[in-house]
Amino acid sequence: MSNKKTVETGAKVANITLSDGNEIPQIGLGVLRISDDDVTSVVKSGFEIGYRHIDAAAGYNNEPGVGRALVETGFNTGEARKSLWVTTKLKDSEQGYDNALKAFDRQLGDLRLDYVDMYMLHWPTPFNWRSGETWKAFVKLRDEGRVHTLGVCNFMPEHLERLHRETGEWPTVDQIELHPTWQQREVVAFCKAHGIAVEAYSPMARGADLNAGDGTIARIAAAHNVSPAQVILRWHIENGTIIIPKSVHPARQRENLDLFGFALTPAEHAEIDALDGPTRAGHDPMTFTYA
Repeated sequence: MSNKKTVETGAKVANITLSDGNEIPQIGLGVLRISDDDVTSVVKSGFEIGYRHIDAAAGYNNEPGVGRALVETGFNTGEARKSLWVTTKLKDSEQGYDNALKAFDRQLGDLRLDYVDMYMLHWPTPFNWRSGETWKAFVKLRDEGRVHTLGVCNFMPEHLERLHRETGEWPTVDQIELHPTWQQREVVAFCKAHGIAVEAYSPMARGADLNAGDGTIARIAAAHNVSPAQVILRWHIENGTIIIPKSVHPARQRENLDLFGFALTPAEHAEIDALDGPTRAGHDPMTFTYA
């Protein structure tokens, strides 16, 4: 039985076709650092604006709130559910075959869903590597139809290669920190060479890149009569990257989805390419574990 899925999104958001044939909306709504109480209204406003892709995680400690939004809007069942892409991620502390299966049951219950579109390993934890055995649990969930596609977050090429050696599979998506001043070009090139779609979290470096390049972003924004945030997100879109900008404000949620009324010139795109730098905004995948 095929679980391949195409999602119809709001606005003019394109879908990215993954290596397994599933199609993921290129723009999703992130819910990191939003309380369980507050996330329900944030997700509901996102649906009203046109988001059809939610990026959740057990480690964000707000899956029940996301689930409430799904139930209250009717996006948890029927045709509405088919129109939606929901990603969630396994806590690092719950890696391992049996632990992952048990954790997924809890997460699915919290989200009030029958299946998720993508389940992801959150960090590779190379100092306590369990990704190979965990992936086997992921495959079981996919075979059962409770997960449609399998991905990873923060995996560097050496981690992707080790996972492939142990399981014979590449993930469909690698979600990594990616923004103009931290472009991770070697990781991106590796992913592209192996059919792995790249998804960017912190696509604006938590706001720091809005002022990158001594006014470069602001100048390009003024030329197109758009915001600096829209310039950076448009750069990601033109690179074919999946993005999950986060905002709790409906006006900014709308702005982050409104990226298709302009295009960067080749020179402008190259100027943003040239902003690449040596400093990440987040954590180092070689040493970090989350939840």
